[in-house]
Amino acid sequence: MSMAYNIWGLITLVSVVWVIYDVMVRNKGLEPIKKALWIIIAIIFGVLGAIAYYFLGKK
Repeated sequence: MSMAYNIWGLITLVSVVWVIYDVMVRNKGLEPIKKALWIIIAIIFGVLGAIAYYFLGKK
């Protein structure tokens, strides 16, 4: 069971890092408050936040 938690943790970490990178570097047209909001959502919700960003916030 601990291997599954390690894999899930790695997936969560990669998704949060991807959202932070995409918000800061690739999505330059986004307002600063929205950037901060997406980063907070990604940190709190992990993979679900990344999925929401992909479908709702990515332009």
